[in-house]
Amino acid sequence: MFELKDKVALVTGARQGMGKSHALALARQGAKVAVTDINQEECQLVVDKIKSMGGEAAAFKMNVLNKTDIDAVFDEVVKQFGRLDILVNNAGIYAPKAALELTEEEWDKTIDINLKGEFLCAQRAAKEMAKNKWGRIINIASVASGGVGVGISGGAHYTASKGGVLGMTETLADEWASLGINVNAIGPGAIDTPMVAAAQIPEDAMKAMLAGVPLKRIGKPEEVSAMVVFLASEEASYVTGATFYVDGGWLAS
Repeated sequence: MFELKDKVALVTGARQGMGKSHALALARQGAKVAVTDINQEECQLVVDKIKSMGGEAAAFKMNVLNKTDIDAVFDEVVKQFGRLDILVNNAGIYAPKAALELTEEEWDKTIDINLKGEFLCAQRAAKEMAKNKWGRIINIASVASGGVGVGISGGAHYTASKGGVLGMTETLADEWASLGINVNAIGPGAIDTPMVAAAQIPEDAMKAMLAGVPLKRIGKPEEVSAMVVFLASEEASYVTGATFYVDGGWLAS
């Protein structure tokens, strides 16, 4: 099960954290992986790891804020690997700021990277996937994306962007089903990544958050990657327009 041999995947924000984990997980299942991020040298380290496992991968510098950049990288990926089957829209930022102090520029940057960037990559990916009538687009959202009773103090811009990802996912799934493309989202809970560490969440706030998680611990990137692999596979052929929460039971508590 979950065999991805001969499939070509592109992962955004893949130089570290969950993106790196997703790239490695897809490669372990046999996919050829395009590792993309704003730092190509760090992407190359992920590629080297994949190659050491016997996999095939290539590193690309790509800024999801720049459509010209996106098109150029997608062109090169298709030229090098011959096709594109899987997109993991993982690139994102979280820079907490109190809503009363949040500037317009800070709002725009988060929305542009976390939401507009995912749309631009999905749009381009779908044009390639439609050529083969088969595709998997996996958008990374968050447990705090609206409608489930989870807000994040200092995260108005972040949660707004992730809520937009869920609405976009449902619409794209509806529009692109006839093209053979399944579009789904994953809402991770508290996951141990460099982005979370960089947010410098106070220890007492982290303890209070984890106290509400039935499994009583922070999640590992690999635990989210397992869901990515499923959604990328043929086993998920009848799954589209859905959001899967990998949150240790947070929403159930």
